[in-house]
Amino acid sequence: MLQPAVRLVWLSQVPYAELLALQQRWLRRLQAEPGTEAGALLLCEPAGPVYTTGLRGGLTSEETARLRALGAEVLPLGRGGLATFHGPGQLLCHPILDLRPLGLRLRTHVAALEACAVRLCELQGLPGARARPPPYTGVWFGERKICAIGVRCGRHVTSHGLALNCSTDLTWFEHIVPCGLVGTGVTSLSEELQRHVTVDEVIPRFLEAFKETYKCTLTSEDSSS
Repeated sequence: MLQPAVRLVWLSQVPYAELLALQQRWLRRLQAEPGTEAGALLLCEPAGPVYTTGLRGGLTSEETARLRALGAEVLPLGRGGLATFHGPGQLLCHPILDLRPLGLRLRTHVAALEACAVRLCELQGLPGARARPPPYTGVWFGERKICAIGVRCGRHVTSHGLALNCSTDLTWFEHIVPCGLVGTGVTSLSEELQRHVTVDEVIPRFLEAFKETYKCTLTSEDSSS
């Protein structure tokens, strides 16, 4: 059986707003012609610090002002979840997918993203990563989260996705309660492996995990498309 083809778009290190703009173009493309293609996998490393909030909010106006005073952007998004941080040293993966050609539902899409991150950690030599039962999302080492997940789905088309800490400066997370989870912490591949792990290093293994998990092929597309 022929596997669905997903377009791979690697943006390198870019402002977070550039990722959001490309996401919107792909959303319009898939929603204009539903069922004609599986979609795109958008990957980037944020060029600067950004705090984002989901549909459930998570920041007061005073907190927003305090975070902006640190030199970070603060952006409300239409994804699930609460507040989290994105910045240099983090792999952002936004699969803009029509779930129907892939034979997926929203819950299985979220589980597949978790499985991708777990598999990547295994390929990097970290077999202890795991997903946790609902209502938790993401991937964890013990009580510390290494990968946050927040998605949106409308008319069977997904947006947003996961943020995997590779060599992220974890002190940025100290200014919020990440994802609204009290009593838990964050970690990174660099922290767990005790060496500097770049986003560029993990991308080939992440793509391997994505193809395995989603049972698809990946074809390259220029980021300007």
